[in-house]
Amino acid sequence: MNDPLQAVTRAPQWPYGAEARDPELDELVREIIGRIADKWTMLVIEALAEHGCLRFTQLTAKVGGVSQKMLTKTVRQMEADGLLVRTVYPQVPPKVEYRLTEMGMSLGEAFCGVWLWAERHRQSIEAARQAYQAQAAASGGSGNADAAAARLSGTLPVHSH
Repeated sequence: MNDPLQAVTRAPQWPYGAEARDPELDELVREIIGRIADKWTMLVIEALAEHGCLRFTQLTAKVGGVSQKMLTKTVRQMEADGLLVRTVYPQVPPKVEYRLTEMGMSLGEAFCGVWLWAERHRQSIEAARQAYQAQAAASGGSGNADAAAARLSGTLPVHSH
């Protein structure tokens, strides 16, 4: 297994060079990353991708651990972003169903890469976390964790004080 804390010197290959960057696209990407970094959005996408159309209570159960207020906020933002469709049926009591749009489904498919990456690198991630915690503890606790991480990465020399 490779050293999980070994630094690499090559940069990832982005689709466009620095000279072709579009500031508006950069901002949109930051917004989308912020949205999917919210765990509820990805869990809603996962639930709807797996189960298709769900009512609010079903969605709450499938997501698990989310408050009604947070789920409402999440699905409203996802609807505003075009990731899901909310259908209200005119009946008593009201019936509301949620389903992913093509765009929402494609975001879920794109995010599958993160799951695959995590699965592929699980042992390395766990080893890196253990090494980081051990070095932080040896350096006097969490207050020196950044210095410990820098020493582990080889960017800061080890000094005794």
